[in-house]
Amino acid sequence: MKQVILSLLVDNTSGVLSRVAGLFSRRGYNIDSLTVGVTQDPKYSRMTVAVSGDDQILEQISKQLNKLEDVVDIIVLEEGKSVCRELVLVKVKANNKQKQEIIAIADIFRAKIVDVSVDSLMIELTGNINKVDAFITLLKDFEISQLVRTGLTGLTRGIN
Repeated sequence: MKQVILSLLVDNTSGVLSRVAGLFSRRGYNIDSLTVGVTQDPKYSRMTVAVSGDDQILEQISKQLNKLEDVVDIIVLEEGKSVCRELVLVKVKANNKQKQEIIAIADIFRAKIVDVSVDSLMIELTGNINKVDAFITLLKDFEISQLVRTGLTGLTRGIN
């Protein structure tokens, strides 16, 4: 199985997300990641959908998405021809000594400390999936009390 990242330009109307997600669930396809946000034109939203499957399943997904009248355009975000990012917020329990170690790890990844309390740190990191996964792996030596990931979002490189 391989993963493909689709960038969908859709009408910014109520029910669009439900119709797109419903297409996947009716056919038994899993969505690995889904992000949605309004574009520079408020008539449209951009959905970034990461899905996994064999070539036949991925082709079927694209064909079915093209049939939805809310879907204006579909672009496959290919590695090297696009920029994909994810945001993660991680809250880590830490004493003073551990805080210094965690800050050092955050600095290596160019992460930001966005909140500090007596017994914890909250860190924000933006990057590709591999960077986010590596960061989380290094924090496994500490007690992660909460973690949230936004899911992938991306655009093609260049003018188009």
